[in-house]
Amino acid sequence: MDQTQSIEFARKFLQDIISFFGENIEVTAKLEEDVIELYVESSDSNSILIGRNAETLRSLQYLVSTALRNNNGELVRVNVDIADYKKQREEKIAEKARGWIEEVRATGDSYIAHINAADRRIVHRVAQEYSDIRTYSEGEGRDRRIVIAQASS
Repeated sequence: MDQTQSIEFARKFLQDIISFFGENIEVTAKLEEDVIELYVESSDSNSILIGRNAETLRSLQYLVSTALRNNNGELVRVNVDIADYKKQREEKIAEKARGWIEEVRATGDSYIAHINAADRRIVHRVAQEYSDIRTYSEGEGRDRRIVIAQASS
């Protein structure tokens, strides 16, 4: 499957899965930096489709990505967002990160946060806005964490 076919396959595949929940919701798709971005409009099934701690959302993302891989899709990286859940979560994490950075600037002490990989990427991106701050991840697997420190330390 070429890029265009991969994007359409992912869009249709996710739309078919959602139809099993009894929802006829349009899924939109676009390509950003070799990642297929799938967006599902808000509906009565938001809480079911997102799930507790976004577990269902991540599972839907995994299913679409796996289906692409199994069908030899040129693109296999997928990001699914339902009713702007991820966008709103990213804004909350970015706000927290700015608070942590201000704390590091005020105290000079490093700040360690135990957060998942997606949230760590957000913190790394926010930290790039500050020339006096550096971030790095340490640890392995579920024990991986992000460290926010003064660039001079």
